[in-house]
Amino acid sequence: MGSASDASALTDDWQRLLGDWSQKIGVSLLILFVFWVLAAMARKVVRKAGATAGIDSSVINLLARSAHVVLIAVGLVTALGTLGLDVSAIVASLGLTGFAVSFALKDSISNLLSGMLILIYRPFKVGALIKVKTFEGQVTAIDLRYTKLERDGEKILVPNSLLFTNPISILPESAGEN
Repeated sequence: MGSASDASALTDDWQRLLGDWSQKIGVSLLILFVFWVLAAMARKVVRKAGATAGIDSSVINLLARSAHVVLIAVGLVTALGTLGLDVSAIVASLGLTGFAVSFALKDSISNLLSGMLILIYRPFKVGALIKVKTFEGQVTAIDLRYTKLERDGEKILVPNSLLFTNPISILPESAGEN
């Protein structure tokens, strides 16, 4: 008779354990779904706001993707925490990884952010004749990392951080003068 009560107790324990875990898994999946929907909405809102503000499409896409990835990452960490897992190590790892990557890509990030600001504030236009430091030429393209100049058939890629941190002369004979 003792073994029947032991089996019943074991069955009750398993049912309680499965009930707890199924509830946690359900809530975690719901959290993931909510964050997935929020990420999709954030992407649309950023794109619409950027287009309304007249921001360059490459900047809008970068910001929209960044918002999407951040919300998905927050959703994953929240869902894992809901399951009862200790997420402090994950959060610390993400922070350290972000710090290490940003330190390693310092110059690229500087060019990227400078490019975003150049595309937003538009201190000069494509077609303008500009001079910065020893570089002079007609602007043929502006992207997130470089501004492309051309002079006498020579193509020059000027890092945007150089344009953002140094005085720029916009020469008057430029067709695209601001």
